[in-house]
Amino acid sequence: MSARPYVLLSCAMSADGYIDDATPERLRLSSAADWDRVDGVRASCDAILVGAGTIRADDPRLLVRSAARRDKRVARGLPADLTKVTLTWSGDLDPGARFFTTGESPKLVYAPSGTAADLAPRLDGVAEVVDAGDPLSLDALLADLAGRGVRRLMVEGGGAVHTLFLTSGLVDELQLVVAPFFVGDPSAPRFVQSGVFPQSTERPMRLAEVTRIGDLALLRYLVGAGRG
Repeated sequence: MSARPYVLLSCAMSADGYIDDATPERLRLSSAADWDRVDGVRASCDAILVGAGTIRADDPRLLVRSAARRDKRVARGLPADLTKVTLTWSGDLDPGARFFTTGESPKLVYAPSGTAADLAPRLDGVAEVVDAGDPLSLDALLADLAGRGVRRLMVEGGGAVHTLFLTSGLVDELQLVVAPFFVGDPSAPRFVQSGVFPQSTERPMRLAEVTRIGDLALLRYLVGAGRG
C-alpha cells in the first residue's frame, strides 16, 4: 500500500485567478458540462476533501450526482459516495451542515490535538474526529487516509487548502478550469494565497492535457513526479 493517496486538486477560477467574488451569492464559474465532468472525476476517486471554510461558506454535499456513476461504483464493490474529509484548526463546524447529513459514506474531520479533543463530543454520531498532530500535519492526514484504503483523494478547496497542499508538495495532479471573464476584486478569494511553492520556473508543472468545454478551458497538469 502506498504511503499516501494520489492527490488530485480540482478548481475552477476566473481568468484572473479568483474562485468567487465578494457578493453574498456564489459566483458561477463553471457550466453544466463541466459539472458533469467533475462528477465523473469524483466517481473515480475514493475520498473528497474540502476545508472547514468551504463547508461554512458553501454548505456542499460532495456527493456523486449521476445515478449511473453511483451504480457503477456499487457494482465495483465501492460505496456509492466518496468518503468525505475536512480539516479544521478552530473546530468551527456545524454538525447540521450537509457535509455531515448527506450521503452514507464515512465523514472524517482532521484537527490539531487540542481542537480534536474538544470537537469529538460535538460531532459524535455524525463524523469521526481524527487527531492530526500538533500542529496539524498533512502527512499524518494522508497517511491515515492511506491506512483506510483511500488510494485517490480529490481536493476541492478552498484557497487556503489549495495553498497548503501545493506548498507542501503533496499534489500529484491539478485540474484547473479557467472561466472566460475577470473578477478584479482584491477582496475576493483567489485560487491560491501567498506562499513558497515548490512549483516554480526551475520546477514547472507538466501540462498533460488542454480541453475546451464550451468557453471554458480545462488545464490538466502533472505536479512533481505526477504519480499514478
